[in-house]
Amino acid sequence: MLVIGGNHPQAVAARGRVVELGGSAAVNLTGSVTDVLLLPGGEGDRRMTRVAALELPVHTPERLSPAALSSGGVPAPLPAGPGGRPVDPAVVLPRGGVIDLPRTLPDTSWTLVASRALPEAEGTGGPAVGVDVMVLIVDDTGRVRRDEDLVFWNAPENPGGSVRLAVDGPVEQSVTVVPEGLTAEARRLVVAAAVDGGATFGEVGAIEISLGDTATGVPLLRATLDAADSERVLVLAEIYRRGTGWRCRAVGQGHDHGPVELLRAHGVDIEG
Repeated sequence: MLVIGGNHPQAVAARGRVVELGGSAAVNLTGSVTDVLLLPGGEGDRRMTRVAALELPVHTPERLSPAALSSGGVPAPLPAGPGGRPVDPAVVLPRGGVIDLPRTLPDTSWTLVASRALPEAEGTGGPAVGVDVMVLIVDDTGRVRRDEDLVFWNAPENPGGSVRLAVDGPVEQSVTVVPEGLTAEARRLVVAAAVDGGATFGEVGAIEISLGDTATGVPLLRATLDAADSERVLVLAEIYRRGTGWRCRAVGQGHDHGPVELLRAHGVDIEG
């Protein structure tokens, strides 16, 4: 369900309620959206023209109220939505939710995509507020073994290429992981995002993450992560070993400090 309109606290509360009810709260009008929740002020949003063309059901906030739920609840996605839109097979994770990741040796790789709403659609002031995704490859102590275990925009691939970062546009970045390429000491991948300068995630809005099989593109999980107004760093997800397999956790933990403090806490050697 895509939430349109409202101020930041209203949108955060609405997306949280959708997730509580087992739905997926999208931040962009993608092919996986089956319903729209229209908050006050959203009527003039430019996406509403496309919503109408796609014949997507549009709901008001009252649709999520206990009274409305007792008389039928939130409409479940149909086997095929308007225009034959396919059902999204991904598991919707709440903040802190965990899923086991399937793999078929030796060819498995996963791609995690982090996206945010188009600035002009959300009124956040345009693309001047940048968001940078980074990955920390840590051991059992939660620290990197070497500085090359930090993957970010200026070093988008670790030695061996088992973790790769790609910038897919101004509002989307992706991380591809080849688990068989990681050494045994690599126990956990911490995927985080940081805003540029003095901006905060209150200005950016929600970050949506999805993780799927790289080869097929089939999504395995989705989660929508809302930080409060003051956070400058947001831990999005952790991909970690569990026995002989791997799991992914949707974290959604925000911090008021900047990325330097996060990196130092995980053992990255930063001068100054």
